[in-house]
Formats: sequence, structure tokens, C-alpha cells
Amino acid sequence: MTVFALGAALAAPPAGKVQAVNVDGIVHPVSVEIITHAIDQAKRDGAEIVLIRLNTPGGLLNATREIIEKIVASPVPVVTFVEPSGGRAASAGFFLLEAGDVAAMAPGTNTGAATPVLLTGGQMDQILRRKAENDAAASLRSLTSKRGRNAQLAEKTVFESKSFTEKEALDNNLIDLIATDEADLFRKLNGREITRFDGRKQTLHIGSPQVVEYSKSIRETIISAIADPNLALVLLVLGALGIYVEFSSPGLIAPGVIGAIMALMGLSALSVLPINWVGVALLILSIVLFILEAKFVSHGVLAVGGTVAMILGAMLLIDSPLPELRIHWATAVSLAIPFALITVFLLTLVVRARRSKVITGSAGMIGEVGVVQAPLAPAGKVFIHGEFWNAISRAPIEAGARVRVRAIDGLTLKVDRASDSEQPLKES
Repeated sequence: MTVFALGAALAAPPAGKVQAVNVDGIVHPVSVEIITHAIDQAKRDGAEIVLIRLNTPGGLLNATREIIEKIVASPVPVVTFVEPSGGRAASAGFFLLEAGDVAAMAPGTNTGAATPVLLTGGQMDQILRRKAENDAAASLRSLTSKRGRNAQLAEKTVFESKSFTEKEALDNNLIDLIATDEADLFRKLNGREITRFDGRKQTLHIGSPQVVEYSKSIRETIISAIADPNLALVLLVLGALGIYVEFSSPGLIAPGVIGAIMALMGLSALSVLPINWVGVALLILSIVLFILEAKFVSHGVLAVGGTVAMILGAMLLIDSPLPELRIHWATAVSLAIPFALITVFLLTLVVRARRSKVITGSAGMIGEVGVVQAPLAPAGKVFIHGEFWNAISRAPIEAGARVRVRAIDGLTLKVDRASDSEQPLKES
């Protein structure tokens, strides 16, 4: 039995190590970091291949180019695999799929529609769009030609936004194989000879591999989470609200610190997305309208205008044809209305507090009414606010008469006669 077991072990293919990493959302700058670190880890650990699982609607062209550079220069062969069934590698995802040494798809997946998305935002005119498309198509032709795939059909994903099922992609030589799952993929890869980007031939020895999942760093996890433009906008608005609370009530500290952190995180996430400056202008306008609502009586017109401006600004803030890169309508509404109510309420409290008469300190004495205790001729004593004060008047005033404070000089009040109908605040 031992001899047979030993013979079976010797006959079994050697087990390789697979470094797996996911691209399962928008392709953005943090995706570059994740792929780079995964390839570096595969090199350190002596992995046989890097498996990049693709399920993405696309993303930013600049980030996509950087990832392609990392894949092409990788010392470890890279296998790109569109999974699970129902997934896709659209737009930027198609570029990443074609960049792999081996490109594979699971049944029920699709790829293509590689229209470029610029990082700068804004609407491209026809000349600029044509330049961007030609540049993207040339990059794709170069990539697919080196990989021995259908370059002419690949560039149609850019110019004509063509998409393909996994079978269509395989039949038209856009991918290398179809695998039902990862186990099937590894079986088909084992013993397969591939041609690296520099022309070197390499045979893959995978067997029953040990799949090592790439673990994101804390930084990558946080940035990946806030890269969603909806979450980024929420962080920015809540951060701005926290900072305002700190300015309106100095000394609380916590709202200011938390607000500043949230605002900076929101700004860092939005900074890598294509911003539409009309949306930014509308958001600024909404804040101005909220402030004016607290200062002027508009019967809610300014507040409603500010709410509408904030919703429209949020909807227009991200300029991208990809729905996943835009602010959702539900997010804009659920954020704008509570923010409007809270902001107007806080601003109203601040404005009312500033308009209220001062009732503390020496300034709080101005205008108060008291009773003369010792005749003012012109100096004497008055009783006011439950205290006896030295006082001086411009004309003699008899004891028991009521006086009003018009000014204060150190510890001496300057008073004038008040009418008998005016009652002092405190009298004993």
C-alpha cells in the first residue's frame, strides 16, 4: 500500500502556487496599487501565476493604462479570468482581460464596449473624442497583436462599442479559453505553453494549486470603500456639517476633528473621479442659499432652492457615462433634504443668538431699569439687578424714582430718569 501511494504521489503533477486578486468594481487609482502589490507578492512567494479575477463595468483610462503596464512587465505570468457567471469585463475591463498572458472567461459572462473614459471629466468634443478613441484603439491593437489575438476585432470595441459573449470571444480569438470555474481553469492551464510579452516561451506547472488570496492593506481597504462616489459625497457633506458645528460652537472639538477627517477622505475619493464643475458650482450655490435663508425671511423659498441646487449638483458632480461612477438619485435626495433642514436650523439659531440683546456682563446693564436708593445730585446710589451701584445722572433725581441705564463707566452707571410705568428687572 505504501509503495502504491508513493508511486501515485510521484505521478501526480506538482502543485503550484497561485496568487489571486480581485478587480470587482470600478477601475481607479487604488486598483493600480492593489494589482501592483499582488504581483510583487507573487514574485516574493514564487507563485506560478497571478490570477486576476475580473468583474467590472470599467473605469478610468489612466488607471487602466497603469495596470496594463504592471501586467505586461510582471515577472510572473498573469491570467485574467472573467467570473463568476453573469459577470463582465466591460470597457476598461476588456483592456485588462486582453493584457493577460492567458485570457479566460466563465460561461455566461461578457466583455467589450471599450469606450475610453477620461480622468479629467467634461464633455469631449468630436476631435478630442476621436483622438482618445484612436489612442485607445492603437494601444489595444498593440496589446492584442503581441498576445496573438484578433487585433482588428478588438479595436471595434473602441470605435463601435462592440461586446461579446464568452463563446463569441473564443470563436473570434479574443480570449484563449473558457473555463467553468477556477478548478477547470487550473486543469486547462496545467502544462500549457504560453508566450510572454517579451517573446519568451514558458510552460505552466500548476497541478492542484494552493490559491493565496491577496489581502488588502488597511489603506487600500479604506480607499477602496470610499472610492464609491456616493459614499465620498456623504463623507464630504457630513464633514462640512461637522466643521460648521465646530465653528458655530467653538470648544466642542469632536465635531471639528471628525468633520475635518471625513471631509478630507471625501475629497481624496472625489479627486480621482471625473468632476463636472457645474455640479461643484451648484453645490456651492446650495450652501449660499441655506445661509441666506437663515438671514432673510423668504418663507422657505431660499431653502427649497438650496435643496434643489444640492440635488442637481450631486447628480451632475461626476461626469461619466458609467452609471457606477455617478451619484445615485436616491443618494442625492436622502442627503440633500436632511442636510438642508439641519443646516437651516443651525444657522437660524446662530443668527438669532447674535441678534439677541446681551444680558450678561457690563454690556447687559445697558437699558435696564432700576430704583434710586440715595438721591442723585448728580451722584448717588441705585438698586438694579439685585445689587447696589454707584450712579450719576445729568439732572438731580430723588430717591424712589425709576432710572434707566444709558452707559457704564467702570463701576459707575450713567442713568436717566425713567417713566413710572417702566418696571425694574429686580427690585427689593
